Amino acid sequence: MTDISSPILRFGIVADPQYADIAPHAALNRHYARSPAKLTEAIAVFNATELDFVMTLGDIIDRDWNSFDDILPIYETLRHKALFLLGNHDFAVALEHRAAIAGRLGMPGRYYDFAIGTWRFVVLDGSDVSTFSAPPDDPRTALATERLSALVAEGAINAQTWNGSLSEEQFQWLTDVMEKAQADGEAVLVLGHYPVFPANSHNMWDSARIVDLLTGFPCFRGYFCGHNHEGNFGEVDGSPFVTFKGMVDTENQNTFAIVAVFDDRIEIEGFGREVSRVLRTGA
Repeated sequence: MTDISSPILRFGIVADPQYADIAPHAALNRHYARSPAKLTEAIAVFNATELDFVMTLGDIIDRDWNSFDDILPIYETLRHKALFLLGNHDFAVALEHRAAIAGRLGMPGRYYDFAIGTWRFVVLDGSDVSTFSAPPDDPRTALATERLSALVAEGAINAQTWNGSLSEEQFQWLTDVMEKAQADGEAVLVLGHYPVFPANSHNMWDSARIVDLLTGFPCFRGYFCGHNHEGNFGEVDGSPFVTFKGMVDTENQNTFAIVAVFDDRIEIEGFGREVSRVLRTGA
């Protein structure tokens, strides 16, 4: 019999360190150069805990390729596996470096999935079709311009240049991963940079399509993201959608989390500004 008091797995969450060696943005209350100290503090907590991995939900840096050289060595002090996904600010580097970002972060690709036991983690690249991630003459850039223009014409609140969307190729890949996980009896947790629910100015351009896809599978257990530094939470048909608060915000307050996965629930232990939650997964 499964011990429901013991988690199946545990992992750490960091959202939006957005490091750069620049002055704070007072109006946004973002303190870019303070993130290394906050990350060091978070890693000390993570290292004192048994975890399967630590995921950073994008925007490791705010700008400049050499910012990676400053912040990535801090992750090397982590005794657990450090995993990453791509945020919009990670592409705020010179054009010649953009194709190398995923490799710099040790990612197997710009989107990927992996399994721990019967749990599958799906990692999205919400910047796949965006106005900033590909060269100007790339077909994805033209497609991004079309998608953004259509949303602007509709008056959509997420018609913002700092958001993005999935390519048809990635959407089909996501569909295939969900179908296989369902057939194999796996539970799926999806991780991305951009929110998809509730409605917000930071949501992916194709958020409704993604929500419809994910919630159509009984194996779907939740969606975790960053990007909206204020954080957010919502449920669709009992499935949780959690937006974690941004580490770069505030001068001295930190924010990060430890997630414990059980058969019947997911427990989020928030540190600093992050909210603690118990998510009923419907398993």
